Amino acid sequence: MIRHMTTLDLVIRNGTVVTATDRMDCDVGVSGGKIVALGKPLGAAAEEIDATGRLVLPGGIDSHVHIEQKSSMGIATADDFYSGTVAAAFGGTTTILPFAVQERGRPLRQSINDYHELAAPKAVIDYAFHLIILDPSEQVLGQELPALIKDGYTSFKVYMTYDRLRLDDYQLLSVLALAKQHGAMAMIHAENHEIIRWLTEKLLTAGNTAPLFHAVSHPRIAEAEATERALRLSELLDVPLLIVHMSEISAINAVRAAQTRGLRVYGETCPQYLFLTAQDLDRHGLEGAKFCCSPPPRDAEAQQAVWTGLRNGTFQVFSSDHAPYRFDESGKLPKGIATRFSEVANGVPGIELRLPLLFSEGVLTGRIDLNQFVALTATNHAKLYGLYPRKGTIAIGSDADLALWNPARAVTVGAGMLHDRVGYTPYEARTITGWPEIVLSRGRVVVADGALKASRGSGEFLPCALPEPAQPLGRLSPELAFLARRGTPLA
Repeated sequence: MIRHMTTLDLVIRNGTVVTATDRMDCDVGVSGGKIVALGKPLGAAAEEIDATGRLVLPGGIDSHVHIEQKSSMGIATADDFYSGTVAAAFGGTTTILPFAVQERGRPLRQSINDYHELAAPKAVIDYAFHLIILDPSEQVLGQELPALIKDGYTSFKVYMTYDRLRLDDYQLLSVLALAKQHGAMAMIHAENHEIIRWLTEKLLTAGNTAPLFHAVSHPRIAEAEATERALRLSELLDVPLLIVHMSEISAINAVRAAQTRGLRVYGETCPQYLFLTAQDLDRHGLEGAKFCCSPPPRDAEAQQAVWTGLRNGTFQVFSSDHAPYRFDESGKLPKGIATRFSEVANGVPGIELRLPLLFSEGVLTGRIDLNQFVALTATNHAKLYGLYPRKGTIAIGSDADLALWNPARAVTVGAGMLHDRVGYTPYEARTITGWPEIVLSRGRVVVADGALKASRGSGEFLPCALPEPAQPLGRLSPELAFLARRGTPLA
C-alpha cells in the first residue's frame, strides 16, 4: 500500500534491509533519488511504501547482457533497450551493463555513439557499457581505448573463440597490458577455438548436425585449457582478469587455485550452468536449439561445482549472459529446419529470471545466505566495474535502487508472463519461490502491482570509475620484471 505524506520524498517502512554485509529491520528514507536516512522510525514523507513482511534489497546489477546487438553471424537479438530493460526491472534488476561492439574499420567512439543512440530513448533503468574489442590495433590501444577509459568505459571483453571475434595470444597480451597500464578490467570468454573448430568439422562431416552436438563440439577440455591459458597470461603481467560464464569443473578449480596463490583473478557464472544440462539440448527435432549457448551446460556434477564456487567465493558475480534470440529464422534457426548445430544462434534468455532463480534455489535451500545473494547479484558487480557505492548497496548517499521481495511468493514460470521478446524460456514450468514485487530506480517506482510505472528513456547512462584498486602482487614474471627494470614499456 502506498500513502501520500510530507517532508522526505519517500519512506519505505517496516521492511528487513539486507546488504552484502548486514541485515537490519529499519526504514529507508529517500530524497532526490538518493538514500538519505536509515533508521526506525523515520519521519513523514511525501510518499510511503509499507514493506511489512518484505525484504528490502539493493536493486540487482546484471553486468553481462547482450541487448540490441548482433551475433558474430549477424543475427540480431530479440530485445532492444526498451524490452530488455523492462524485463530486467520486472526481475528486480535496476542496472545493466550491455556491450558496445567495436566495428572493424570504424573508430571505437563512433561504435559507442551508435549504442547510446539506441539506448537513450528506450531504457527504463540505468545502464553502463562494456566494450568488445575485435581489432586491438596500434591506434586503438595507443589512443582510442585510453581516451575512452578516461570517459567512463572502464571494462572490455575479448574472445578466445569464434571466427569473427577471437584474438590470438599476442593480441590478448596487448589488451591485458593496456588494462594493467590504465587500471581497467578485462573480461575473457575462454574456450579453445581450434579444439571447437576441429570437433565441429568432424561432427558435421559425419552428418551429426542436431543441437545436441553443439555441446559435444564445445568439450570441457576446451574451456579448461583456455581458462588455464588466460590465467597464465594474466600471471605473466600480474594484471586483474575476469573469466566470464564459467561452467566446467577443471576451469573452476583452476580459477580457485589461482586465487589461492594470490592472483587477482575473478570468476563469473550464470543461471544456465545451475539449472540446465547438456541433456536439454537432446530434444525432439530442433527443440534442443533453445538451450544452445557457449560454453554449453554440462551435467549435474558440474552444476554442483558451480554452486560450490558461488558459496566459497570462487565466483564474484552471477550474471545472466542474456542473449535473447527468437526460436525462428530471425534468431536461433537462421536456416529453418535445415539449421545445423554450428549455425544456431548461441545464447539463452535469462535477464528477468536471474535473481528469482538464485533466490529460490540458492537462498531458500541454504546453499548461499542472503548477504551472499546481494553480493553476487549487485554489490560485487558495482565494485568490479567502478559503480560502487553509488550502485549495489543500501547506504546513505547511494542511489535509491531497491527491490522489495516477497520471500514466500511462489511463481510458476511461463514464457507468456515474461517481458522480453524472445517467446520462450529455458525455465518453462519451473516453480520459483521468492519474487521482487516493487522495484525502484533512483527513488522512482519502476515496477509495482505487476505493472510498469516508468517511461521510455527514463534510464540514465552511468560513466564508470576505475574498479576498486587491487594492489599488485609484485609477481611480475622474472623476464618481464627484467624488462621493467630496464625501462622497457609493456603497453
